Amino acid sequence: MSFQNPVFIPGPTNIPEDLRKACDMPTIDHRSPLFGQILHPARAGVRRILKSEHAHIFIFPASGTGGWETTLTNTLSPGDTVLAARNGMFSHRWIDMCQRHNLNVKIVETPWGDGIPSEKYAEILQQDKTHSIKAVLATHNETATGVVSDIGAVRHALDSADHPALLFVDGVSSIASMDFRFDEWGVDAAVTGSQKGFMLPAGLAIVGLSDKAMHATKSASLPRTFFDVKDMANGYANNAYPYTPAVGLMNGLNKSCEMILNEGLENVFARHHRIAQGVRLAVQAWGLKLCANNPAVYSDTVSAIKTPANFNATDVVTIAAEKYGVAFGVGLGEVAGKVFRIGHLGSLTDVMALSGIATAEMCMKDLGLNIELGSGVSAAQDYYRNNTSTELKVAAE
Repeated sequence: MSFQNPVFIPGPTNIPEDLRKACDMPTIDHRSPLFGQILHPARAGVRRILKSEHAHIFIFPASGTGGWETTLTNTLSPGDTVLAARNGMFSHRWIDMCQRHNLNVKIVETPWGDGIPSEKYAEILQQDKTHSIKAVLATHNETATGVVSDIGAVRHALDSADHPALLFVDGVSSIASMDFRFDEWGVDAAVTGSQKGFMLPAGLAIVGLSDKAMHATKSASLPRTFFDVKDMANGYANNAYPYTPAVGLMNGLNKSCEMILNEGLENVFARHHRIAQGVRLAVQAWGLKLCANNPAVYSDTVSAIKTPANFNATDVVTIAAEKYGVAFGVGLGEVAGKVFRIGHLGSLTDVMALSGIATAEMCMKDLGLNIELGSGVSAAQDYYRNNTSTELKVAAE
């Protein structure tokens, strides 16, 4: 695979040179005020990207999975009941983690390709008169299927039932790329990682907790040590961690937040939507369909593209890597071999996206699919030419 080509997997994403340089720094004393000059601005930047005034930001040396575990273990107790929809591989994995922590999961089985069924959530919450459900899980952007769910509708389901359950949101492949409204949606825990919208190497689990979630930590009894937010908060008060932090990545996160906020959050979201729409029009021009079942749930960070029956979609990913040095994402779980994924998030421009679309066309043509070379590229070009605002700055600058 050529390191000169951009990657089109839905994370880890392309790393801008400025962020690579920010991560490459000399060793410093991580218990000194100097580290505090990295730590606290990074946390403040994340809070702004979450569109929150008061979220408590915790950053652990882990992946997004560590962020899930942080959320569960700090707020819940063994035997607690949580409500979750299983509509893709990552919602499935979060459910699996809950079960491994001896939580009782009320699962709403949902077709892979659909968003979270907020109406079903509302029905279940209305029926839970004893408030046995302690938390509601919602995967904002299901990376395996390219499906985005309406978190505002999930919050409405809770409020309409006057239900006190906590709202936990997996925003690993949405936060910093798609609009996320922590305060407005009444989110109690938001989880993401460094390797997607923040355009950094993997290695940081980023968690935002509400005051309500912080209150829940006082009575939660699931075991926790490494992911204990109380220990972490005590460390933050002294410009430190309870253990050794990933200082270079933290410095990168600080710089990443600066880049995103300088571009402007709404500009970042508009850029992602524009690039994604070009990819979707290319898919349409190829005569193929997305795994996402309707436009209301189309993700602006990843598209899972269905291939014809009796065709192994993984072959597209294989030949892209072996012949053209380009990385696409394979299908996962129920859609393994049925879709290939084009990630279009992070440090990406219209022109970079066109190279990915062109490569996908060549691969499918090589594999004998009835694809007209240039059809998808042309469809995306027409859209990009007519929908580029000169006011929008690109993240790669």
